[in-house]
Amino acid sequence: QVQLVESGGGLVRTGGSLRLSCTVSGGGFSIGAMGWYRQAPEKQRELVATISRSGFTTYADSVKGRFTISRVNFKNTVSLQMSDLKPEDTAVYYCNAGQNGMDYWGKGTLVTVSS
Repeated sequence: QVQLVESGGGLVRTGGSLRLSCTVSGGGFSIGAMGWYRQAPEKQRELVATISRSGFTTYADSVKGRFTISRVNFKNTVSLQMSDLKPEDTAVYYCNAGQNGMDYWGKGTLVTVSS
């Protein structure tokens, strides 16, 4: 069974940085695209960044130039380096991984950016 566990959330001031990490267990070598999504209070979950197994990345316009997604395939880990954080980045961040047409999600990690 595929399980995802996020870590690295916390409280940071505006302009600060945080690094989120996610480890996928149970997926073996068949994990495909991985990504990060976020959900702010009273808002819908939105895509932050994705990365394919070959390293192709996509980003939401709101985080381009500030966030960097990366992965280590043999470890089945994906990370999100977040810089120049803003109050509007406050949200629960969820790790996502795809395998054989199925989507798997972590339980989320809270990022709070104080103004």
